[in-house]
Amino acid sequence: MFVECVVRWGAWSILLHFALDVSAASCPSRCACRPDTTEVNCSGRHFTSVPEGFSSDTRFLDLSHNKLKTLGRRQFSGFSQLQELDLSDNVISMIEVEAFQGLHNLVALCIKSNRLKILPVGVFSGLSRLHLLDLSQNEILVFLDFTFKEMVGLQTLEAGENDLVFISQRAFIGLQNLQELNLDRSNLTSIPTEALSQLQSLATLRMLRLTISALPNNAFRRLHRLRSLVIANWPMLDTIASNSLFGLNLTSLVISNCNLSVVPYSALRHLVYLRYLDLSSNPITSIQGNLLGDLLRLQELHLAGGNLLQIALGAFRGLAYFRMLNVSSNQLTTLEESAFHSVGNLQVLRLDGNPLACDCRLLWVVRRRLRLNFDGRQPTCSSPDMVREREFRDFSEKELPRLFTCRPARVLDHRPQEARVEEGTTVLFFCKADGDPAPSITWTSARKTLLSLIGRIRVLTNGTLEVRYAQVQDSGMYQCTASNAAGNDSLMVSLQVRGFPRNRTTPFLTEEGSSHSASANSSAQMAKPYPFDAKTLVIATTMGFLSFLSSVVICFVFMFFWSQSKGQIKHTATIDFVPRSSMGGGDGGDGGRFTMKLI
Repeated sequence: MFVECVVRWGAWSILLHFALDVSAASCPSRCACRPDTTEVNCSGRHFTSVPEGFSSDTRFLDLSHNKLKTLGRRQFSGFSQLQELDLSDNVISMIEVEAFQGLHNLVALCIKSNRLKILPVGVFSGLSRLHLLDLSQNEILVFLDFTFKEMVGLQTLEAGENDLVFISQRAFIGLQNLQELNLDRSNLTSIPTEALSQLQSLATLRMLRLTISALPNNAFRRLHRLRSLVIANWPMLDTIASNSLFGLNLTSLVISNCNLSVVPYSALRHLVYLRYLDLSSNPITSIQGNLLGDLLRLQELHLAGGNLLQIALGAFRGLAYFRMLNVSSNQLTTLEESAFHSVGNLQVLRLDGNPLACDCRLLWVVRRRLRLNFDGRQPTCSSPDMVREREFRDFSEKELPRLFTCRPARVLDHRPQEARVEEGTTVLFFCKADGDPAPSITWTSARKTLLSLIGRIRVLTNGTLEVRYAQVQDSGMYQCTASNAAGNDSLMVSLQVRGFPRNRTTPFLTEEGSSHSASANSSAQMAKPYPFDAKTLVIATTMGFLSFLSSVVICFVFMFFWSQSKGQIKHTATIDFVPRSSMGGGDGGDGGRFTMKLI
């Protein structure tokens, strides 16, 4: 029995020693191997070439932070079970064709932070199951045709922070399952529209830190499955064509840190599935009313860090699912409740960092201060002085009616204004008002249409109505309306324009030669139109032509008499000549003579 136990123990010792030797032989020196997880970590071990001695069942290989310079053909042919390969932070400048041939099970390949300048066609041959490829932070200049042809399983491509200047139209052929593409910080000067159109399954596209100044029409055509588009840190981007996003079914759109001065309403109107919109850090000054209504499913709008001065009434009308607004760090003085479709759906409101005027326009916000989420940043009053620097949460319910007040708009002068003028006269109607906050002034025409700041009949910046070169059809009653959050007031004025008699030839002139400005006591004062009429123009033109014609006749007569005083004039001239030899030497032959008539 004892002898049998000794024999068994000796056998077990030999097997254990053999197993340890095999394990040591399957792990290269300076690397850390974990047989239980089939991981091999050779990171930061100063390798200048891929070490040898790996186990054939290795699944995770980390060769990052070494000094690898090149990868030869079939460099990893013995790693048939390898699933993840990390080659980041080396000095790889060249990868030969078919370098990864044989890695049939590889799903993640990281070649980040190397010195690659070009990728030869066929370098990724054999990687049909690869899901993630990271090529970021290299020096790649161009993606050639068919660079990724055999990578049918690729889902994520990280290609940011390269020196890309061009992407060939067929570079992405073969990536029919790619879902995410990152093209950050490159030297592209235009959208690679044709190349992107090959990515039929693309769902997320990130393009950061580019120097492109405009998005042209159909910039992202055929990307029907794209759901998220991020355009950020394009300091030159100031133009977005009306059909640049046409055909997309986006749910998330970011255009931030660019140079947009207005909200691109026409480009956004097609995005009926959009839920998240970020236009932060653009020099946008206003959100106009009733122009976002096509974004039926919009839930969040971020417009932080801009130059917003105004959010118009009805700005978010029609947005029934709108629940978050972030307009922090702008120049807003107020935000009225009527800007929203329904404040009952609003959950998060960021107003901090604005010079808010705490009056009746913001009372609706303060009363919801306990239900609204300010994202941990309380709005603060900047005016009036009695509430300066007070946060919304500091107000008690009792003091709200006393502090958050407004004075209704009031037209200062209600005396009637009436102007009776002839055609061609310029008429001014005045409308001044006061209130707290300062009221806005609008004018309605005789045909009940709202007048604007441009046109022949326009509203001046001081609220005055100007009717230039009045026509008969301009006659009627015009209404001035002064309004603010507390109320409104109105004023009616009258304009009567007389037409010219049929024999008049200057429809824009009056006999008095003046324009009308309606005053409070109904007296119309005239201003000068043109200094002369058509008859005067005809006479002046005729006299000028006769004077010019007389000068020309006198000149011709003078020249005639001067030529007669010179005596007989020769009408012909005789010229003698001797021809030169065509060979450049010797006698040229006999001379000749010809007679020329003078004119």
